[in-house]
This record gives sequence, C-alpha cells and structure tokens, in this order.
Amino acid sequence: MASNIGMMDSAYFVGRNEILTWINNCLQLNLSRIEEAASGAVQCQMIDMTYPGAVPMHKVNFDAKTEYDMIQNYKVLQDVFNKLKIEKHIEVNRLVKGRPLDNLEFLQWLKRYCDSVNGGIMNENYNPVERRCKGGKGGATMKGCQKAAKSLQTHNMHSHGSGDSVEPRSKPGKNGITGGTNSSAEIQALSKEMAAAIKMILYAADAKESALTEAQEYIYQSQNRTDVEDENEE
Repeated sequence: MASNIGMMDSAYFVGRNEILTWINNCLQLNLSRIEEAASGAVQCQMIDMTYPGAVPMHKVNFDAKTEYDMIQNYKVLQDVFNKLKIEKHIEVNRLVKGRPLDNLEFLQWLKRYCDSVNGGIMNENYNPVERRCKGGKGGATMKGCQKAAKSLQTHNMHSHGSGDSVEPRSKPGKNGITGGTNSSAEIQALSKEMAAAIKMILYAADAKESALTEAQEYIYQSQNRTDVEDENEE
C-alpha cells in the first residue's frame, strides 16, 4: 500500500494542476489554488470517497478559517487513518499555515494512496455534494452546503458536455428581446475571420513584413465591428 512512499517516488512529481483537477472532478468543487485545501476538509472527503462512510462528515468543517478549526478537521482525518490502519503521520502544524508546497506534498501522497486503493477509478455512486451537506455544526455546515452547491454549478458550467466551454448569454436587445450576437451562425463567421487572420500571421515570417500588419488590422476591424453590433443591439 502507498501509505509509506519515499520522497523520490513518482507521486511527488505530480503537478499542482493535475492535483486540482483531481480534487475538482472527484468532489465537484472549483478550487483554483492548492492552499485552498489547507483546512483538511478536502482530504477528509477524499478518504470518505475512497472508503464510503468511513469519515464522520458531520464533524468536518468546510468553512474552517482559523487554525483551531482546521486542526479539528485534521484530528478527524488522523482518527480515520488510525481506524483504517493507514500509517501516515499528518504534519498538521505545517499544513494549517497554508503554505503551498507543504499542502501540495500531502495532496500528492493522498492521490497516490487513493489511486492505489481504487485503481484511479472514481466512485460514480458517491455523491460528494450530498455527503458535504449531511449532519451539521450549526450555521457553518449550512454555509458549506451553499458553497458546495455554488461550486458545483460553476464546475458544471466549465465542464459541460465534452469539455467545451459554455457560450456566454446574449445581451438583451430592444424591448427585452435577446440579441443574436452569440448565434451559432455569427460565431462561425467570426471564427472563420479569426482563423484567416491567424494564418496570415503564421505565414508572415515567410512572406513580406506587411502581412503581419495586415493581419493585425484585420483582427482589429473584426473586433470593432462586433463592438458596434453590440452597441446597436443595446
């Protein structure tokens, strides 16, 4: 088992972006920095997902801001480690300081451990939002549920469908009618214009220098035309 892995293990060469993607996908969160997981709540839920029901989630405070509250989360995690016979000492005093490197190293270890248990396959039957909202510590847990729901909504917007970004909503025109600036036809037309300009720039090095200037002017005019259309619709 990966409870005792050396510092030169490949686990510690996993980048922060991969760690954040792992956390956000598994727990339906929207973390953008490693230090956002310094409270220990994320780590608790990762173990809860790996061993469903093993963590008393009603004791986990996702709103922990002070070192005292964070330490309580790590106490819950260490207790679960002990029950599951996971031989890993948690450097709580270092993690609660929020230093990115310390937290990254612990999350790298955690990912390696969880992957060694579940083979890197996400538990599709696990509902992270529901688990976060179970039980409660007064208003703190309620805030945690609200944040979780908001994070889930944001996460789904960015990972909708096959991974394509969600198109922005059209601006309302006169009489409250939605404008057509974001219609698929106009988007395709603009994409073709931009693609043409990009090609002009790419081949500028092999052609005359004026090609670059011409391409830049082409892009500038396209942007201005779009801005004017938006103003007319308003």
